Parts: sequence; structure tokens; C-alpha cells
Amino acid sequence: MLAVNGIPTPENLAEVFPSQERLAKGPVAIAECFQNIPCDPCYHSCKQGAIQEFADINERPRIHFDQCNGCGTCMSRCPGLAIFVVDATFSDNEALVKIPYEFLPLPQVDERVIAVNRAGQEVGEVRVIRVQNSKIQDKTAIVWLAVPKEQMMEVRHFKIKEVR
Repeated sequence: MLAVNGIPTPENLAEVFPSQERLAKGPVAIAECFQNIPCDPCYHSCKQGAIQEFADINERPRIHFDQCNGCGTCMSRCPGLAIFVVDATFSDNEALVKIPYEFLPLPQVDERVIAVNRAGQEVGEVRVIRVQNSKIQDKTAIVWLAVPKEQMMEVRHFKIKEVR
């Protein structure tokens, strides 16, 4: 239960996940923000108009999935690191999961890392495809992971195998 252990329930997740049809169309942002807090940088960062305007700054973000192109600009603006991009069209057997990351050291392209789920449990080994870390991202890197398609909605973070 979210209020007790911080882990969203399947019902919580169903409220924020795009449909299978939308996932099949390409990259899309998913806002796994489950608290009503005064926060709206994601809305202001979205040039596509995919994040619904907030009537009250304490509302949770709502994404218009049909307007989202999965650019990920909102990810590095989210102070709660609660927005992810999933691309189910990456390959026949892998999806791309873009994860906001604020730790050092940053992983390297082609490095194998340990994917973890929302509870911090290891899901398996995955490959780093790209690491975006530009000045405009304000120290929130975006790490692109190639994950098995069946885990694309489960993988939400990772651990580097060895500290370099």
C-alpha cells in the first residue's frame, strides 16, 4: 500500500499507465506521481502540451498520452524523479526505459547494470543504451536502458554492479 510502504498498488499504476495501443505507437512519458503536493515544473516544461494544465498546483500531473512524443523533457524537471519514458517499439524483444538519475558515478554506454522494480528488488541485468547529461538538465541525467519487453512497466531504477 502506497501510504504505508511507498510502493504503488496495481490500482495506483492503472490510473497513470497509457493503454497498450498507445505503448505500441512509440515512446511515451509516464508520471508515477501519487502525492498531491505543490509542484508543477513538468507542466511548464512540456512543449507538446501533453501534460494537462493544473487547476490547483497541488494536483497530480495528468498526461495526454496521444499528445506525448516521449521527448523526456519533463523527466529532468521533475524534482521527485517520478516521470519515466517507455518505448515499446525499441526492438522486437526489448523496450527502452528512460530513467532520471542523480547519482555518481554515471553508468557508461553498453554497461550492464542491475534493473530494480519500485520496491528496490532486483529484476535482472539490462544494458545501458545512452546517458543524457547536458547542462540544461540541471544535474539530472537521463539513462536509457534496454529491458525485456515483459519488464518495461516494472523496471524503474537500476544499480551499477561495481563502483568504479
